Amino acid sequence: MSGCRLCPRNCGVDRMAGETGVCGVNAELKVGRAALHMWEEPCISGEEGSGTIFFSGCSLGCVFCQNHGLAKAETGKKISIQRLVEIFFSLKDQGANNINLVTPDHYLPQIRTAIEQAKGQGFDLPFVWNSGGYVRAEALRFLEGLIDIYLVDFKYWTEETARRYAKAPNYPETAKEALAEMVRQCPEPIFNSRGMMQKGIIVRHLLLPDKLAEAEKIVQYVYEKYGNMVYLSIMNQYTPLPWTKDYPELCRKVSDKEYDALVDGAAELGVVNGFMQEGGTAEESFIPTFLGEGV
Repeated sequence: MSGCRLCPRNCGVDRMAGETGVCGVNAELKVGRAALHMWEEPCISGEEGSGTIFFSGCSLGCVFCQNHGLAKAETGKKISIQRLVEIFFSLKDQGANNINLVTPDHYLPQIRTAIEQAKGQGFDLPFVWNSGGYVRAEALRFLEGLIDIYLVDFKYWTEETARRYAKAPNYPETAKEALAEMVRQCPEPIFNSRGMMQKGIIVRHLLLPDKLAEAEKIVQYVYEKYGNMVYLSIMNQYTPLPWTKDYPELCRKVSDKEYDALVDGAAELGVVNGFMQEGGTAEESFIPTFLGEGV
């Protein structure tokens, strides 16, 4: 990170010297929240909750991000690697089913060190890498043997959409390469006797207004490429927020008709390993606060 090339932005700043990259942070770990989270997929949260750690900053920066302030590193507390290890153990003591690392890509070296230290102290919960999909495959290789579950977004199918919403025209190809590396590391899903995922990959897609055709292509690609090796999570929780006002097409929720068409299309393809959402998920109440809880 002295000339940071950790993410596909390749911005080259010296994060070790305190400079901030496109991700909005330097090399110091910054965390907004560490607590049990009940709103992940059932095999991740279960009844007890997922031990979720929300990291500040983001190398992608989607304009519709629900965690807007956290993604821009406007909130969060700076912590040491040792403190991160302590948080792992604290969440385990609270009954967490796993440790869920949310938007972790820009802290990969530090998190890798923390996981290695925790495992050296006997830590045995699964680690979940909860990523926006905009991560270099080369970087992910440094996590081999340390991450048990990849919970990854596949957000955009076309460069045009990725450019408009994240200024990341290389997103589609990057996401494909990252997913291929994740599958190489975790080729088969494994569940315990309670139905909790212990190893595997879940690919999420958040359906956006007027983007049904792109969503269908993403679902088709993932299923035809990986079949039942990968679980698909098709989400309808897109929520219009004040900062999307400059994007007229994003100023409404996804309709039931759009979402049903995507789910029905997935079923017609043959998708059986997957998750869908029902009811009022597009609500601001599903967006957690980042006031340093558990940090």
